[in-house]
Amino acid sequence: MTAPVTCLRRVAWLVAWDAAAGRHVYLRDADLAFAGDTILQAGGHWEGVAAREIAGEALFVIPGLINIHCHPAQSPLFRGYVEEFGNPRLFYSSRHRFRQCFLPDAEAQLAAARYGLAELLAGGVTTAVDLSHAYPGWLDLLAESGLRAVAAPMFRSAAWYTDTGQETQYEWSADLGEAAFAEAGAVMEQAERHPSRRLSAMVSPAQVDTCTPDLLTRSAALARRTGRPLHTHAAQSLAEFAGMARRHDTTPIAFLHRLGFLGPRTIVGHAVFTDEHPWLVWPTREDLALLAGSDTAVAHCPLVFLRDGTLLHDLGRYLEAGITIAIGTDTHPQSLLEEMRLAELLARAAAGPRHRCDTAAIFHSATIGAARVLGRDDLGRLAAGARADIVACRLDHPAMQPVRDPLRNLIHVAAERAIRDVWVAGEQRVAEGTVLPIDMASAARALGVQQGRLDAEARRRDPEAWQDDAAAPPSLRHAAGPL
Repeated sequence: MTAPVTCLRRVAWLVAWDAAAGRHVYLRDADLAFAGDTILQAGGHWEGVAAREIAGEALFVIPGLINIHCHPAQSPLFRGYVEEFGNPRLFYSSRHRFRQCFLPDAEAQLAAARYGLAELLAGGVTTAVDLSHAYPGWLDLLAESGLRAVAAPMFRSAAWYTDTGQETQYEWSADLGEAAFAEAGAVMEQAERHPSRRLSAMVSPAQVDTCTPDLLTRSAALARRTGRPLHTHAAQSLAEFAGMARRHDTTPIAFLHRLGFLGPRTIVGHAVFTDEHPWLVWPTREDLALLAGSDTAVAHCPLVFLRDGTLLHDLGRYLEAGITIAIGTDTHPQSLLEEMRLAELLARAAAGPRHRCDTAAIFHSATIGAARVLGRDDLGRLAAGARADIVACRLDHPAMQPVRDPLRNLIHVAAERAIRDVWVAGEQRVAEGTVLPIDMASAARALGVQQGRLDAEARRRDPEAWQDDAAAPPSLRHAAGPL
């Protein structure tokens, strides 16, 4: 049975993919027609029959965004705790006592992920790479959300902690991650067999410093044998860089290269502290060339590092070196549009007047760049034959006015406030700004209940750390009234 056609008729501004030029372009007064999971026509006038027509005169339509790196089962729970507080002796990283006693369990993770996945949809994300330690109900929740999701079950050989606050320490598991590796393999197979047909999998050893060389090598072999993308966190902190230098006498990126981990389907999240970072003293300047030469991509998530007072130097240099950049959220809020804005502005701040980054490059990273990493030439673009992952934004929203350049307005001003409708695989998942598969208000209430429960458990687990809220001080002191 042929799927009915939906036509967005006479869209005021349509971002279409010009395959010959290899870039997104604006089309004006253009039709976008799709049926089922496939775009039939982008641009011109649709002459065929349409079961549903949507007036596009007040719409700005873009391809669905791809979030290459997010942790929805954790980050929403940390709201109100981590925005301004970290470990100053580890450059304000989150490796401090709060994270060692505030421990989300499966119930809390489900509540956080339900809210976080809805937040992604509301922000125009249609494909998300969910980096989580597998928990009960995860895959069914990903399917329920309506997203096109990549399940990336993380595994590792050691957990990190700090007793002194001055260095990262590691608690190595007895089997060096063997059981976690096996569990992740089973979860990835379940994702690929899921009846929703919108789930896929990514091989994800958690961090370069928490995995043995053998586990990293076996992960790369598994990814290449199965055709899955490969991901690990690396070069993400000064502490990690120093630790890897002590352990292996090389940079984290060079270490991965030595293991044969880098490659065309490999993603390094976050690759901030390479040997070209100006805050490091290191004799080589090879890391960017290793990434570019191996065609390894970088998952860039600027906000989480900005909170710690750090930043990638400089994004334009990575792009100029030929490194594929994709954008992720990593932390809360799950707003990819805000991350895109920060990525461009911080690139300018890092490089100064000679910055080499602009809105078009950032948008390319959040669409085509990410799709390339995932091996999907049918995502991140509006073109005939591509998947029907579509975002319609209100041009009549005050933040989108005046309409000289709607993409700049969306990224630099309006963000998700202007998003009206979202389709994933041809199914409408957001209508008039309301997320359809998940009740966000109910999910937010459940999230608050779980955060309160975890807070109480953390206070019982480590009362010294929580005395006078020392583990995570509030922005304002609590006072007894009247004043």
